[in-house]
Amino acid sequence: MSTVNKALVAFGAALALTLGLVSPALATPPNIPSSTTAKSELAGLTVKADGSMTGYSRDKFPHWITQSGACNTREVVLKRDGTNVQQDSSCAAVSGRWFSPYDGATWTAASDVDIDHIVPLAAAWRSGASSWTTSQRQSFANDLTGPQLIAVTDNVNQAKGDQTPATWKPPLTSYWCTYAKMWVHTKYRWKLNVNSAEKTALTDMLGRC
Repeated sequence: MSTVNKALVAFGAALALTLGLVSPALATPPNIPSSTTAKSELAGLTVKADGSMTGYSRDKFPHWITQSGACNTREVVLKRDGTNVQQDSSCAAVSGRWFSPYDGATWTAASDVDIDHIVPLAAAWRSGASSWTTSQRQSFANDLTGPQLIAVTDNVNQAKGDQTPATWKPPLTSYWCTYAKMWVHTKYRWKLNVNSAEKTALTDMLGRC
């Protein structure tokens, strides 16, 4: 689907949500903390300027790894975050419905959906992951136990790139609270730093909870 058509679909879905015309099941990663817990965790993070990108490569964060049988991490999240997801013998999602909480769009083709790393791999590298082992980076990139992975509209994920909340937030402001809670908890669990602009943005977003 073209970027223009996707934008129109997302706008229509967001409008329907605003008007209360639909109430789709949200993609919900596990272990999203309460706003009180997230604020406490944010206060406990080390504030530090971003480190160098020297040596960074996505290949240093191996993904998507096999989780069970023929299913890799992407397919596991597609199944978890979708509705009525059907998979073929190789575990690929061949049908289903995915609601992207970032922009309010709903998709019926897995090819329109990306699995977003809440804290992007490059952002993790800049905030401490550069000193990790490859095994640690692999665990981070395939983390199914915390709120680090979520199924969202592919071009919205691509627009986010490796940006922190200081420069990019989900298009739907109603999701900012949840997004901030997931971001903070991920950084807290993985003992990553935040920079000052990032912390300011997260503080504002948690203030909306």
